[in-house]
Amino acid sequence: MSKLGNIGARLYRGEVGYDFIGKRKIWYGLSILITIVAIVGLGVRGLNMGIEFSGGAVFTTPKTSVSASEAQHKAESAAGGHQAVVQKLGGGALRIQISGLDTKQSVPVQEELAKDLNVPVKDVNTQLVGPSWGEQIANKAWLGLGIFMVLVVLYLAVAFEWRMAVAALIALIHDLTITVGVYALVGFEVTPGTVIGLLTILGYSLYDTVVVFDSLKEASKDITKQTRFTYSEIANRSINGTLVRSINTTVVALLPVAGLLFVGGGVLGAGMLNDISLALFVGLAAGAYSSIFIATPLVADLKSREPQMKALAKRVKAKRAAAAAKEDDQDEPQDGAPAADDDVDGAAVVGPRQQPAARNRGRGRPSGKRR
Repeated sequence: MSKLGNIGARLYRGEVGYDFIGKRKIWYGLSILITIVAIVGLGVRGLNMGIEFSGGAVFTTPKTSVSASEAQHKAESAAGGHQAVVQKLGGGALRIQISGLDTKQSVPVQEELAKDLNVPVKDVNTQLVGPSWGEQIANKAWLGLGIFMVLVVLYLAVAFEWRMAVAALIALIHDLTITVGVYALVGFEVTPGTVIGLLTILGYSLYDTVVVFDSLKEASKDITKQTRFTYSEIANRSINGTLVRSINTTVVALLPVAGLLFVGGGVLGAGMLNDISLALFVGLAAGAYSSIFIATPLVADLKSREPQMKALAKRVKAKRAAAAAKEDDQDEPQDGAPAADDDVDGAAVVGPRQQPAARNRGRGRPSGKRR
């Protein structure tokens, strides 16, 4: 068995573990800090809305020797300062999109681009995109998001309980806020691909959360009939038991997305991949984080406020206190016998506690065996 598999097996059996629930205030504080940074970035910088949402013109040129950066400079100059996004297409063609242009403005810009790029005007294809189309896409995206959230809450409330539904909903909002904030800070263009990426990460985030919730539901069955663990401790064991599985699925999902983002978008210059790959990369990472550090600790907080769970916690605490007192009584020395840490004949007794044979060693007749 591999080292990671061995650790996963030990985590599943509860032999080792990390106290995620006990340190939940740290995770809450970290998430609040990241969310505040995302909201501030969104409010200060705003989103760089693509042409599909802001409206404008898209010019497709034939093969040209002009580089993409040079074409961008010429396009912005021809458009009177309007922002331009240039992509190199196959065969040396260029796709130039300039936001904020209407029909009247697009004609002189087309002529100026043809002149600057040294291509015939008739070979420069112009396509106008109205902002109303982007508004319709945005409205449908919001509608789909709202329906998805409602269905998620209803499903989790029926399959598990309402506390888990609330925790999952907060985790989803947490993931979306962070992803949108990163988009604002990085300045990537928001396109319909971005919307698709945002809707896609909700499924991944929910998957990791449901895996932990399912383990927690099974482990907490008939929890009030035992006095070994509190609900928070069982929730922590559920996180540890599914930790390696969550890490594995997240890493496997992130690797191809990272290839799209860093290799495809950064090295190869495939700009069209950046919009969806950034949303997927940030959303997958945030979803894995929220399922472990946000959703399950929130469930433990909400569940621990129930009267039954409070009574269970008191019984567990009382049982442990009684066991500790009993152990201390067994450790106390008998009348006339030296304590484990007292000096015997001027020498200190060294060794573990509760070893009567070691304490009596040297007393009575020798055994005759060589030591």
